[in-house]
Amino acid sequence: MAETVADTRRLITKPQNLNDACGPPSNFLEIDVSNPQTVGVGRGRFTTYEIRVKTNLPIFKLKESTVRRRYSDFEWLRSELERESKVVVPPLPGKAFLRQLPFRGDDGIFDDNFIEERKQGLEQFINKVAGHPLAQNERCLHMFLQDEIIDKSYTPSKIRHA
Repeated sequence: MAETVADTRRLITKPQNLNDACGPPSNFLEIDVSNPQTVGVGRGRFTTYEIRVKTNLPIFKLKESTVRRRYSDFEWLRSELERESKVVVPPLPGKAFLRQLPFRGDDGIFDDNFIEERKQGLEQFINKVAGHPLAQNERCLHMFLQDEIIDKSYTPSKIRHA
């Protein structure tokens, strides 16, 4: 009976130079959620957030983009990804139903602290989602991150590498 021996030789690695160590990363995707703005009055009042994307991933058509989105747009993205992809989609920050009750002593969902907490939660959500290789192939994610207006009557499909 022949005995098999595990190959324990080290992989040959290329020595790292200063350009490799300090140069730009080979692949990056940076997404910032910032600059919340509350618009409208009464029941038509809502907050939008600026979504800034910087990337060198070839699957994205724009290397830099900025769009504004509201919470309901994030809900739309989450439901589209759950319906169309094989990705386990993380939860969004809570809907804050109690903050929407009338006669509260604060600004409810328009309170600065609440908006800041929600902004951070939305940034964590979108970075987790967009960082997933399978989600990066979904047209809805690309529309959400890079199209000024989301076409909610789009035909779901996969993005092909450019």
